[in-house]
Amino acid sequence: MKPYIFIATLCTFLSMNAFGADFKVIANGSMATNSVSADDLKAVFLQEKSSLSDGSRVVPVLAKGGPAHETFVKQYLGKTEDALMTYYRSLVFTGKGLMPKTLASDAEVLTYVAKTKGAIGYISSSSGTEGVKVLEVK
Repeated sequence: MKPYIFIATLCTFLSMNAFGADFKVIANGSMATNSVSADDLKAVFLQEKSSLSDGSRVVPVLAKGGPAHETFVKQYLGKTEDALMTYYRSLVFTGKGLMPKTLASDAEVLTYVAKTKGAIGYISSSSGTEGVKVLEVK
């Protein structure tokens, strides 16, 4: 294999791996489901839905920043951080929604999700998941 093809292939693999593996979607243990569709996840975080397809009520929680947050917002919400904040502000301004709870660290997100019935959030893939359920995104 020619070196430039190998390097291009390796870079593609690493970027795809990093893009998909930077975070885990977590939910409160009371949630009946073990998976969520990408469409439901997007609709919940964009406040278009307040429950999943199985009827489970959900409360989304955001991380304040960091690689997991940036990847989640880009991959599942299709927005940049600035565009997401503008979107939420427009929901608040028009009375169609509220600013979601935003927490400063993976540990805070994990604690909040573990203690809050229906809470759903995301944390970096390297974080522990004690007390929460990791959801498979389909």
